[in-house]
Amino acid sequence: MLWQTRTHTFDLSRRALIMGVLNVTTDSFSDGGCFFDVESAVAHARSLVEAGADIIDVGGESTRPGAAPVEEAEEMRRVLPVIERLSALNAQRSTFLISIDTMKPGIARAAIECGAEIVNDVTGLRSAAMREVVRASRAGAIAMHMQGAPRDMQRAPHYDDVAGEIRDFFRQTFSACLASGMDETRLAFDPGIGFGKTVPHNLTILRNLDSMRVGGRPLVLGVSRKSFLGKVLGSDAMADRAWPTVALTSYGRTRGANVIRVHDVQPNAQALRMTEAILAA
Repeated sequence: MLWQTRTHTFDLSRRALIMGVLNVTTDSFSDGGCFFDVESAVAHARSLVEAGADIIDVGGESTRPGAAPVEEAEEMRRVLPVIERLSALNAQRSTFLISIDTMKPGIARAAIECGAEIVNDVTGLRSAAMREVVRASRAGAIAMHMQGAPRDMQRAPHYDDVAGEIRDFFRQTFSACLASGMDETRLAFDPGIGFGKTVPHNLTILRNLDSMRVGGRPLVLGVSRKSFLGKVLGSDAMADRAWPTVALTSYGRTRGANVIRVHDVQPNAQALRMTEAILAA
């Protein structure tokens, strides 16, 4: 299973990737404001890489439930200096890749010009303009499923068959991307845990993750620190979501996840490598 970015080709059949979250925002649900300036963002990215991250996913607009949109100029001001610094740092050692977490084609294009290799689009590459940015740049891309938009996605989300409907969305997106001239090896898909889903929806997705693969493409899993963990376990404390995330990293790998997006890299990377050792035995 090959996944290609602008300069790298990954074989994800045996070794999954860890994507470290870097939120350059004021209002992300778990770490908003922690890494809002360039220096703190770059320092945190370095710590994520040292802990085992293969990809640093830089985002300048919160997509938590109820989040307000961020103007494009402000999002650029937040993320581009960070990406430029990380790109310069990576040029010396080439130990990680940079992903841009955005739903705006203009941001994606500018981020790629600054050194980003992957576009992580929570709107699922629905935009023809975003598909063209990916096609023209030959960047890797993650198409995520989301019902609604961040500001309203958790207002009574409904599915008749959540796993089947996400799989159908992936098939439609895959066809649209190929029709636009995109190379299929650039694509990966994320079922969007917590994005327009209830707790039962999220649990059903996890149980059926391996059935959602389309076109033999990689599956991305992002459960890190999400609220459904606390709801299942009966705790509102953010600290109580760390080890459940580690558990789901291991479980998700056994169910076919190929890229794991997390805040706490080291324990999740260790769980991933241990799980893969068992799978390969």
